[in-house]
Amino acid sequence: MSVVEQAQRARTAAAELAVATRSVKDAALHAMADALVARTPEILAANGADLAAGRGGGLNAAVLDRLALDTGRVAGIADALRQMAALPDPIGEVVRGSTLPNGLELRQVRVPFGVVGIVYEARPNVTVDAAGICLKSGNAVLLRGSSSAAQSNAALVAVLRDAVAGAGLPADSVQLLDATTRDSVKELMRARGLVDVLIPRGGAALIRTVVEESTVPVIETGVGNCHVYVDAAADVSKAVAIALNAKTQRLSTCNTAESLLVHAAVADAFLPPALAALAAAGVTVHGCPEVARYSAAVLPATDEDYATEYLSADISVAVVDSLDAAVAHIRRYGTGHTEAIVTDSQPAAREFVARVDAAAVMVNASTRFTDGGEFGFGAEIGISTQKLHARGPMGLPELTSTKYVVTGDGQLR
Repeated sequence: MSVVEQAQRARTAAAELAVATRSVKDAALHAMADALVARTPEILAANGADLAAGRGGGLNAAVLDRLALDTGRVAGIADALRQMAALPDPIGEVVRGSTLPNGLELRQVRVPFGVVGIVYEARPNVTVDAAGICLKSGNAVLLRGSSSAAQSNAALVAVLRDAVAGAGLPADSVQLLDATTRDSVKELMRARGLVDVLIPRGGAALIRTVVEESTVPVIETGVGNCHVYVDAAADVSKAVAIALNAKTQRLSTCNTAESLLVHAAVADAFLPPALAALAAAGVTVHGCPEVARYSAAVLPATDEDYATEYLSADISVAVVDSLDAAVAHIRRYGTGHTEAIVTDSQPAAREFVARVDAAAVMVNASTRFTDGGEFGFGAEIGISTQKLHARGPMGLPELTSTKYVVTGDGQLR
């Protein structure tokens, strides 16, 4: 089946999903969760085949870890669907309303996008998360995962489709595109009029390709060259703990800190313990000459280092003379994802928050908190780094649009 044919089937399914009640959608989510647990052996068998192929093809350990499923991970994915069912249904929510002077009743209400396309890399959990959040928000979904997870994704989608159909909703609410050829991505990006929005999740190259080549509207997600700025008025011990957590709590996420900026006034107090803590955690520091004075292990930082989203045990570090210089550095190299300041100065915090242009700005907290779950949103489809249509962690409301409902009693203009 071509992508166009699948998109047409998704559009038919979306029309039914748009009017599905919350109880029906939540029952489908529970059915999907139960089916995943019941059919775990076949899912793990397919995943095992992907892992074997990945090892043979030379996939690195980090990618293999993201690809791997086990009984516990499948159970966790199923639990996420159950938690999604407990969240409020955004469809039909009145965003605003009023009665106009002429007596017309005006309401702006949330409605589904319709058909959502998602292009993503080797994370089978995204297959289930995306299917669940799209169904809950009344959208049909076209999933295009990576070839490295093709068998895992096929098994998962087969389970989900059976469960959705068993719950009384169209099986075509969830469809998987062919991952063996790049043509499917190209067709998806050109399916304007059939696909309402396209969301890429993955590395910078994937996101850039989709943004630049798609005729379907795109919500850009993910790339995170995130900074932690240690201000002149920072509590040093707090700053060391935040910087270490932001970098090392998990290396391969878009909200991991990749750059550390240190005000010259606290460099003597902050850098020795910070560099020691990073070294103990196995992190390689790429620093400016001022940073290198504190440790022989510091590698010279290049312009490319400051612009890099490492997603590895590396970090760039620079000493700056002022908050102005820190903001200028962030404006030059940041990707608009998450930026953090550590300071005990309220004026400095307010100035940083006002001047830094990012989806999330942290004050005395780790960048790792930029996450739908951590924000209390429950489900999350990704973290938008653009300004239209959504920005930051995208929960259920961000997978909706709105329409105006105007009710009158014979009014004429």
